Amino acid sequence: MTSGARRSNGNGRRWAPPSAPSPAPLPRRLWVAGATGFLGAHLTAELRGRGHDVVAVSRRGAVGVTALDVCDARAVAASARGAEGAFLCTGKVSRDPADAEALHRQNVVATREALQGLRQAGVRRVVVASTSGTIAVGRDAQTIADEESSAPMDLLQRWPYYRSKYYAEREALDANAPPDFEVIVVNPSLLLGPGDSNGSSTIDVRRFLERALLAVPAGGVAFVDARDAALGMLLAFERGRAGERYLLNAQNLTLVAFFRRLSRLTGVPAPPLALPRSRPLARGISAVFSRALGAIGGEPPVDEASIEMAQYYWYCSSEKAERELGWVARDPGETLRETVRDLVERGVATPRCELSL
Repeated sequence: MTSGARRSNGNGRRWAPPSAPSPAPLPRRLWVAGATGFLGAHLTAELRGRGHDVVAVSRRGAVGVTALDVCDARAVAASARGAEGAFLCTGKVSRDPADAEALHRQNVVATREALQGLRQAGVRRVVVASTSGTIAVGRDAQTIADEESSAPMDLLQRWPYYRSKYYAEREALDANAPPDFEVIVVNPSLLLGPGDSNGSSTIDVRRFLERALLAVPAGGVAFVDARDAALGMLLAFERGRAGERYLLNAQNLTLVAFFRRLSRLTGVPAPPLALPRSRPLARGISAVFSRALGAIGGEPPVDEASIEMAQYYWYCSSEKAERELGWVARDPGETLRETVRDLVERGVATPRCELSL
């Protein structure tokens, strides 16, 4: 295949390397928060690779990244002065209901304060990373959300992480005040691919490789390569319309199909059991299993909240981003292959059989 060839991405579309924005005449000074996270690290590398002057910050800092709490609007303003644009990739990820207060602070309050600081600094355009989960949670496989879909508030109110991301997204869109201060939101689906140093996005792939999953939930998953999501944020900055949201997704699959695909790719057997479609019954089975393990001093490989969420369908369409931004996802099979390879090479996952990669 030549470098200019096109191939299927698994959704019936033809794949080509994602189009890039026209190069700026001079490098830009751009501010990136959450630069040590999965998405933020890829975005920072993408921007620096294009010659931009990147001011990278994160809560704890790292080599080349300044430690900064984005809940401090004055500190944000001081660090972002002189930047032409900004990207907010911050946030806490947790499925534990006990983390509700921390999730509200690090997702909702942090977004509000960071945007206030960026506006004080004179930044004119900001792209905020949210999640497809503020829109795309369906009860059946026929529901494929787009940017006009209503938020499933009855479900979001039960899950502190997605609830906090929804209200963070509202803070972002409410702050949009063109032409002086433009805010755009991107909504990537589950991030996969190499470089998930925190392990929060690729945890189910790791569990699969280690054969820790006994049963497959009855729902469906949507996923996108983190590198493509990073490019989508740059394209949103260059081409996106102020006050708009853009879903970024590569493929929708039932979890049964997702794990079968991983099995064909790696040679690791798929989980042997399937949970019933009935959500109350699946929750009941999960609760009984968790209590039984707890009684003998063990811990379930997957928490009950995650199992409940996996009984739903997180399907969405990236048609708007493709049309307006020129964004196209790479082959989903490449993403899965490189996710597995990265987890194994970094020693994060220890497969219980020899892989066929």
